[in-house]
Amino acid sequence: MKIAKIIALAGLLAMTGILIYGFTVGNFSAEGAKLLAMPWGIVSLVDLYVGFVLFSGWIVFREKALVPSVIWVILMMILGFWAGALYTLIALQTSGGDWKRFWYGKRAVS
Repeated sequence: MKIAKIIALAGLLAMTGILIYGFTVGNFSAEGAKLLAMPWGIVSLVDLYVGFVLFSGWIVFREKALVPSVIWVILMMILGFWAGALYTLIALQTSGGDWKRFWYGKRAVS
């Protein structure tokens, strides 16, 4: 589980750095328009959002309660896998080293 925590933390730090870079150096509107003008840009965005939806499905299953699920899904759709890495890190931290509890969350039977 320690390796999983390191990977989740590394992902969170990498996403934090690249998001800061993108928002401070890039032009979201202009660059987004160029991305959507290219077929592979569209393919990449569809691929990305399919991943967001699948990961969000795990979050909704794992959380069980409506409000935390909705909040995490909104964060996932806006902040992408930055939110996914944070959610994963928190899930790993709160699972107490139990993989079943990590995957199933509040649905895990002790």
